[in-house]
Amino acid sequence: MSWPSGRTVRPPKATLVAGATCKTVSTCKAAVKLWCSGHRPAAGDGDGVPCENVCHGLEQVNKIREKIDC
Repeated sequence: MSWPSGRTVRPPKATLVAGATCKTVSTCKAAVKLWCSGHRPAAGDGDGVPCENVCHGLEQVNKIREKIDC
């Protein structure tokens, strides 16, 4: 979104939901928000895909990361 002054407004950064874990998230978007907020065990195997119970690949994760500015 742009303001008349030409300034670009970005969506807010993802925030961590208190107590959230891979077992408690039900969508890949929620998993990515969790991971982007610092919950590193979400992608513990180092492949860049958090919470593989709901995220099914790096392409899906990268699209979400781009949308939420992570």
